[in-house]
Amino acid sequence: MTQDTSDAAAHAAHARTGMLFAALAYIAWGLFPLYFKRLSGVDALEVIAHRTVWSLVFVAIVLAVLRRWAWLGPVLRSPKLLATCTLSALLLSSNWLVYVWAVQHGHVVEASLGYFINPLVNVMLGFVFLRERLRPVQWLAIGLAAAGVIWLTVTAGRLPWIALVLALSFGFYGLMRKTAHLGALEGLTLETLILSPFAIAALVWWTARGTSAFATGEPSQVGWLLMAGPLTAVPLLLFAAGARRITLTTLGLVQYLSPTIQFLLGVWLYHEPLAGARLVGFVLIWSALIVYSAESLWRGRLAARAPSP
Repeated sequence: MTQDTSDAAAHAAHARTGMLFAALAYIAWGLFPLYFKRLSGVDALEVIAHRTVWSLVFVAIVLAVLRRWAWLGPVLRSPKLLATCTLSALLLSSNWLVYVWAVQHGHVVEASLGYFINPLVNVMLGFVFLRERLRPVQWLAIGLAAAGVIWLTVTAGRLPWIALVLALSFGFYGLMRKTAHLGALEGLTLETLILSPFAIAALVWWTARGTSAFATGEPSQVGWLLMAGPLTAVPLLLFAAGARRITLTTLGLVQYLSPTIQFLLGVWLYHEPLAGARLVGFVLIWSALIVYSAESLWRGRLAARAPSP
């Protein structure tokens, strides 16, 4: 076997491993409705408080094992970075809260819509805030998605606010994280560290009043709440490991696993309505994603075939 052949085989194996990690992450995120439905008896705000605290505990243990604390000192001495991470923490917690509430109240399908349109929201945020130029096909995709949202608004008589809040909060969260220059594990640690004092205070208050799951819930329910830490952090670590090994184009296609699984759970497991008029809006948005993804894939292949300078 020649050196070139060996390198190609190693690169292919590296990419396959990355694809597996990324797919596992998005499958885990897609299955989240099963977990949050299990906690339907716990108020969404309390679920988020538990998720924040136990995520911090879990990632702190991981960082202690890896001995990766050196980054924290410089971050704590940077007011600008702390301000950025505080804003990203607020966006993340808002996204979590709306998502958990939506799942608990029978809006899994609309929540999945938010993550379907999130890639197009990211494109628009790049255009508005990062001055990125949009290609004609990207404008076409955004137009189709906007038509889908308008159709859903007209036919339902209200904005699909859950989908829009989830897409915008996660889009702005990604924008903040793009400027923070922290790894996935470090970023989640700092964000939960910022949020945890408030989460702990709320949990103590609810427990003292006898209204928290810790005070009134069954042991199994408490156990499910404690699982929020690893269930939040592990998919994120899988995603980070996968993203380092595969191209952004591939990652962009794999990301649709999560909302697709959520959509299927909402329709077939939880029997949420998907009438003909509502389905038209989804088809418009799916068409936008097909156009956007096909163009991204085509450009990625052109770039891969281009000769090196």
